[in-house]
Amino acid sequence: MTLALDPAAQDLLFREAHTANAFTDEPVSEEQVQAIYDLVKYAPTAFNQSPLRIVLVRSAEARERLVPHMAEGNQPKTASAPLVAILAADNEFHEELPALFPHAPQIKDVFFSERGTREQAAGFNASLQAGYFIVGIRAAGLAAGPMTGFDPAGVQKEFLDDDHTPLVIINIGKPGEDAWKPRSPRLDFDQVVTTV
Repeated sequence: MTLALDPAAQDLLFREAHTANAFTDEPVSEEQVQAIYDLVKYAPTAFNQSPLRIVLVRSAEARERLVPHMAEGNQPKTASAPLVAILAADNEFHEELPALFPHAPQIKDVFFSERGTREQAAGFNASLQAGYFIVGIRAAGLAAGPMTGFDPAGVQKEFLDDDHTPLVIINIGKPGEDAWKPRSPRLDFDQVVTTV
């Protein structure tokens, strides 16, 4: 059986896509980021809660504030990427539920009145959205360099607030020279899938 998606698009989004470690200095425009978001905002989330929030780090001053919070090996690429996105989970996402889930606005209070429940839901569902965001970056013809090697408490204090939990930081741009490491192996279908 073949996939409905064109083979070239399959390659762009999956088979030939790698985590980028170097970028050109070609800027990533606000219009490109808007187009990416307009595509990936349809990611599935429970009750359409959509808890992902994105901080775009563009200015030199903001970059100087971010780089010290990155793991040592991630600092040079974060310092030189044309655009860096901090992806975070909004733990107060439930405030938007009456608009996002209008046919059952009571869900806000029925399921998400407790902060711990919200944090768990926000982390999981925003992570789903983050995966879509990476695919959206690739769909725009750009390369993504997602990283979890950073100090979450430091990034939260510097760029967010107590209601937002940083999940991943993504360098974004056109791949530069020697951007790719060799692709690592993947598990085979029968190592992952069990039919019952």
